[in-house]
Amino acid sequence: MADWRRSFWENDFTGGPRRDRRSGHYQAYLPDRLSGAPLSTDAAVDRAVARAEAAVRALDREGRDLAGISRFLLRSEAIASSRIEGIAPSPRQVALAELGQTEVVRGVSEPARLVANNMTVVREATTRLHEADTVVLADLVALQRALLLDEPHLHGVRTRQNWIGGSDHHPLDAQFVPPPPELVPELLDDLLGYLAGATHSPLVQAALVHAQFETIHPFSDGNGRVGRALIHTVLARRGLTSDAVLPVSLVLSTLREAYVEGLTAYRYTAPAGSDEAMAARSAWVGMFAGVAVEAAAQARQLAAELREVRADWVARLTERRSGRRALRSDSATAAILEELPATPVLTIQTVERIHAVSRQAAGRALEELRAAEILQTKTIGPGRTAYVAPDVLELITWAERRLASTRFDTRESPPHAGVPAPPGQ
Repeated sequence: MADWRRSFWENDFTGGPRRDRRSGHYQAYLPDRLSGAPLSTDAAVDRAVARAEAAVRALDREGRDLAGISRFLLRSEAIASSRIEGIAPSPRQVALAELGQTEVVRGVSEPARLVANNMTVVREATTRLHEADTVVLADLVALQRALLLDEPHLHGVRTRQNWIGGSDHHPLDAQFVPPPPELVPELLDDLLGYLAGATHSPLVQAALVHAQFETIHPFSDGNGRVGRALIHTVLARRGLTSDAVLPVSLVLSTLREAYVEGLTAYRYTAPAGSDEAMAARSAWVGMFAGVAVEAAAQARQLAAELREVRADWVARLTERRSGRRALRSDSATAAILEELPATPVLTIQTVERIHAVSRQAAGRALEELRAAEILQTKTIGPGRTAYVAPDVLELITWAERRLASTRFDTRESPPHAGVPAPPGQ
């Protein structure tokens, strides 16, 4: 049975204001196990889950552009993990910084480098979770460690009580106190056992895994990012998504108030099979399904905008090639265009490497696309030039701003802080 445990905090902090030196009682939450726990959802939640899963599956028909562009939607996660303050680096700066991971690029800001590095870490670590035969505790610890490379003292499953909100020095005024550290290993074993099964549908499983992980809060830091990675892990492992293209974590971040309310409601105190317990879990699943529907809608809109951009590229290139033979599908130019949403910043060396063409063919193709005003050039070092796709980078900026609006429309509700300025500002 889920319940609260009353404990006493003996404060050994001696500095700072008196409110941070207090000792006293607090209550830590003891969640039910997931494996074998009954779940009964009402008809409205069942319909919401079915609608959400159908919407997510339909994204596979949108083509590969979403998979290519999705890593840029990890930018906000990367900013959070780098603790970057102030104005967020633009998608153009981040794309140049990504290029700088394999080539020398001058003029990239340090925040952009940090974001690009963290995007790479999150993408690679999450991919390993997708592909692992079984997700084990070591996989979660490795992901947390990768997110907090510069803070080794925070690595691994916590051995001390942690809490959310209130003072940094005691849990007396906390918004939520997770279970005590001695219970965490057993709770994680149960969570990973549930994750390995298929008792519930993919979306229900993702919802419960995420809520349970955030409730356990097993790390000293990085719980939010690992918990959001687990959403994509479940959806990919169960075959609901072919790649991490569903911006569900960004929608949860934008709808933070409803998200926190949903997690709070999930933390019931009742026997696992009681009406109260099942109603709490059902309410959380329903909220999560609504978030998934919105995330799928936003991804479809982005895919539609990408199709419009592609149609414009074809028109520009056709006009430029007027009177000449049609573009061959196996040409370097066609190969670059096909992958441009995934690689919006290129050099001749990049094209040689990823498209396996000669240096001469790469240079000709890039110049043809520049002449058609599909690409622009940018100096990145002495005698070195990058080719940038402004249409893609602007589209990413607008998508990020839209996803950061509580109405998912910046005309109705301004985006929250931490997103790039509108293009041209």
